[in-house]
Amino acid sequence: MVTEAMPSVRSAALGFFVATGSRGEAVGEAGLSHFLEHLLFRGTDRYGSAEIDQLFDGMGAELNAGTDKESTAVYARMLDQHLPAAFDVMADMVWRPAFKDVDPEREVVLEEIAMYEDDPQDTVFDVLGEAVFGTHPLGRPIIGRAPVIRDTPVDVIAEFHARRYVPRSVVIAAAGSVDHDAIVELAAKTLGDHRALEPVEAPEPAPARPETNVRFVRKDTEQVHVTLGGLGLQRGDERRFAARVLDAIFGGLSSSRLFQAVREERGLAYSVYSFAGQYSDTGQVGLYVGTRPDNIVEAMQVVSDELERLREEPATEAELVRARENVKARVVLGMESTGARMHRLGGSLLFDLPLLETDEVMERIDAVTMDDMRSLVDELWAPDGLSAAGIGPDEDTFCSAVEKITGTVNSKAA
Repeated sequence: MVTEAMPSVRSAALGFFVATGSRGEAVGEAGLSHFLEHLLFRGTDRYGSAEIDQLFDGMGAELNAGTDKESTAVYARMLDQHLPAAFDVMADMVWRPAFKDVDPEREVVLEEIAMYEDDPQDTVFDVLGEAVFGTHPLGRPIIGRAPVIRDTPVDVIAEFHARRYVPRSVVIAAAGSVDHDAIVELAAKTLGDHRALEPVEAPEPAPARPETNVRFVRKDTEQVHVTLGGLGLQRGDERRFAARVLDAIFGGLSSSRLFQAVREERGLAYSVYSFAGQYSDTGQVGLYVGTRPDNIVEAMQVVSDELERLREEPATEAELVRARENVKARVVLGMESTGARMHRLGGSLLFDLPLLETDEVMERIDAVTMDDMRSLVDELWAPDGLSAAGIGPDEDTFCSAVEKITGTVNSKAA
């Protein structure tokens, strides 16, 4: 349980953070964490699905949920006067779903999967996950696979919930116009006789880089969607502040090197950027470029040149100053949102990360040096550590275009 009062606001943000996600699924369970998230909204014995919608609409509140690789969150924002009522309903959803109307929700999720798989700009990141993590669960799509969603019996889903949604695996976080003692009382009241079972099994360790480092999905698209990347920093790594600064310099901003070189100077892409993700014992870095098939060779040459430039000169002094200021501003601006604070609190406690004050975070960002940039580039963007993934009409052209970046291409059709 963790709360943060913000005296200047009249709203509250509340979240239930569960230590379960797609990483903890066996092959035959792929997608159950995401499916279960949907089923929480289908009601409990006390509240039907339509009633939940009506209650939150009547409060003018926003209720939502999300599943990622290592966690699931159910969260809401509401006026402070409605916090007890919202807490009661959300706790019932999390602890005591009734698993009603499961088959209609199967169809909803199957439609979501179909919609997702029709969008190569989204699915290419899962193809990169396969290239970086191989058959490990971190390489699987969070959304899951249609046969699992279609065929898993209700009693198996209920047992999956019973094993994973246990008190020791759940963090409750609130921010805004909240009182800590009142939240603790609400938690004790709504938990009732729900007690912990055996702890959730630890996930299997993250893998080393797979032998197949290039993956391609052939699809008749107007663009070739390309992602390049490799292993990154784990969630608690102290260098995560420097990594955010590096990402801003390389491809995270409109003034970044990738954006300027690929889009602004040459017009080779509408969307181009770098990204990073962190997990409990590993992470991932990468970049995305969407370009027309006749531009892919030139675009990958520009990316290759920028990667070489990054290795030779990770940052100029002006870039370092600009990136540090940008990252600090994003941290501070985010802290002005009750929802952002709630997510920060919940994620920090769930994953046992220190809760740093804003000034401490800014100090660590200000402390990032040029040597930090060089060290990270050598580790994260080394040529022999990069994988590539693509979706488009021509595999041979794609493999040829990325070969200079990834080295000898050992490709596999995904």
